[in-house]
Amino acid sequence: MTKPDPESMSGLELLRHGSDEDRPSVRRLIGMRFDELEFGRVVMSVEAGADMANPLGTVHGGITATLLDSVMGGAVHTTLPAGMSYTTLSITVNYTRGAQTDGRRIVGTGTVVHAGRRTATAEGRVLDENGKLIAHGTTTCLILGG
Repeated sequence: MTKPDPESMSGLELLRHGSDEDRPSVRRLIGMRFDELEFGRVVMSVEAGADMANPLGTVHGGITATLLDSVMGGAVHTTLPAGMSYTTLSITVNYTRGAQTDGRRIVGTGTVVHAGRRTATAEGRVLDENGKLIAHGTTTCLILGG
């Protein structure tokens, strides 16, 4: 079977095809998985294990920020036509509570707010298994190519 050319795939198609676990990625490094992928919206989750703990024993803020960056940037990515890419210009993260590191899932949802020709914005939320808000944030992305 021939691998599709990433340059000919839209952002949504590329993410759907990109579930190939053979490639190194931050997603693979911390165990994030795609739960939902649609135009303008991405949901990912991770099992928060002991290796993700900060000195206080809860999930390190960097893990939560990485999940937020991934879902918000991913949501922007789903809106891009073939041959286009993006990079994060800014990310703001607001933490509301700690998450446990006992293997419970934390779920991030990213949604595009604005998709323009040169920039895009998105917002995101990370919830624990009980639906309690752990963090929320926003991103601005620079659209590249085209």
